[in-house]
Amino acid sequence: MMNLPSLVFALVMGFLMSLSITLATTFVRVGPAENFFWLWLEVWLVAYPVAIVCILIYRPTASKITAMLLEKLSLNKS
Repeated sequence: MMNLPSLVFALVMGFLMSLSITLATTFVRVGPAENFFWLWLEVWLVAYPVAIVCILIYRPTASKITAMLLEKLSLNKS
């Protein structure tokens, strides 16, 4: 079951990640074109909802993998 903090986290993280990644990749792809903002906005409008869905789907798995990795790393320190 989804809770409000998870949804808000997905919205914020999805916004920041999709904004950053699409901005960088669009700039690398087209450079400082006159219509850069509109090209980037078109890409970002697709990426943002995809990012939110991916965060909601992958977050539980990523949390488990992170916990396992940290547990293994802490065992190796002993």
